[in-house]
Amino acid sequence: MKMSLVKKTIGIISAVSLFICIIFSVYAIHNNLFTSIDALQEYLAGFGALSALVFIGFQAVQVVMPILPGGLGCLAGVLLFGPWLGFLYNYIGICIGSLAAFAIARTFGKPIIHALFNEKIITKYDAWTNKESQFAKWFAIAIFFPVAPDDFLCYLAGTTKLSWKEFTAIILLGKPFSIALYSLGLNVILQSIVSIVQ
Repeated sequence: MKMSLVKKTIGIISAVSLFICIIFSVYAIHNNLFTSIDALQEYLAGFGALSALVFIGFQAVQVVMPILPGGLGCLAGVLLFGPWLGFLYNYIGICIGSLAAFAIARTFGKPIIHALFNEKIITKYDAWTNKESQFAKWFAIAIFFPVAPDDFLCYLAGTTKLSWKEFTAIILLGKPFSIALYSLGLNVILQSIVSIVQ
């Protein structure tokens, strides 16, 4: 009975979180927050000292509602807050978003994946779930190295038998490398382009 109540509570929280994410995503798209660094800077500036928390929330939402490539969000963090704080805020936000995506998929199952992602990407990675014992290994590799759509894989993981403990460990330990690669690597590329243009 208690377990049933817990599942219902998680389901309600996941549904409310998904609704909030959708509302914010519509607002963000309408105000170009996902596509313009200037618009995002102006939006965050309005929150003053709370801007870091808002950005962390922004990063979490863009994992749950994967609208733009994760690398762009990481680059935005570096541009807005500098390399070290940008990395930290990216890491916190993306980890929160990854856990939320896992929770939503764990609650609603594969229908939520089909609602958010195209069939091509689902078909490509669905084979990973055929051998449950191998999924954790492939998932960990994909999270550590930025070679696959992490947002989708977090949802896919939620439909497998991967435990919360395993998933959380993979995310917390695997994300720093890929986030650093995106955050710092893209920043170096951007600075190189700027120096060439100047």
